[in-house]
Amino acid sequence: MTTPNDLADRIRYVLVRTSHPGNIGSSARAMRTMGFSRMALVSPARFPDREASALAAGADDVLEGAGIHEGLVDALAGTSLALGLSARRRGVDLEEITPREAASRALAAAARGEQVALVFGNERTGLENEELARCHAMVRIPSVDDFSSLNLSQAVQVMAYELRVASLGEVAAPVRADAELPADAAQMERFYEHLGQMLDDIDFHKGRAPTTIMLRLRKLFQRAQMDERELRVMHGIFADAQRMAQIANDKLKGPKG
Repeated sequence: MTTPNDLADRIRYVLVRTSHPGNIGSSARAMRTMGFSRMALVSPARFPDREASALAAGADDVLEGAGIHEGLVDALAGTSLALGLSARRRGVDLEEITPREAASRALAAAARGEQVALVFGNERTGLENEELARCHAMVRIPSVDDFSSLNLSQAVQVMAYELRVASLGEVAAPVRADAELPADAAQMERFYEHLGQMLDDIDFHKGRAPTTIMLRLRKLFQRAQMDERELRVMHGIFADAQRMAQIANDKLKGPKG
């Protein structure tokens, strides 16, 4: 039987571009009180820092184990489900879910043996659209409209609480040994790079900017949550399309000499 501790070990809290070290410490405390310890920091302004240690109030193991990363893609390495917290609706066309729905989805993935990330943005600006585009869904805490901004550590506490409550009632089925897990974040980024190269090679955009279509395709494939075998099939299709495009281009150029 999968225990709450097993599930907690598969969930990481990713804090992106945190400005104030005290918020890192307070977030570590919020996590630790609910049984979570996996923290990842993306380009924090100051860390390690005495203020972070002071406000962690004894959750030193969380701070000591925190990984520091230059970019979000590195922080998401190994994860197959990423949920981004945002206080406001963004220009990214992404599914919006509540913290309770997010907790249920995260625990279901963790029970299958997947690695899950909860992604929290900078205190002032939140997650950028490019960062949200790397998430499978956006989580909005239903605060009042005229005062909707929560402190970073408060948002972490809300999610940690929802996950703790849900995990205590979770009866997880054992993971099948032959089950195919969804591809992780790094594999998906390589897939998106190959997709972009293939579309360029076949002149799909025809001079138009690729940004919008790539965001829509990213959303589509994020929703599909392909496994490694399916990714290999897609890479093979892309490679064949690129090969045929090269043959067509060579014919247009005609024989050399």
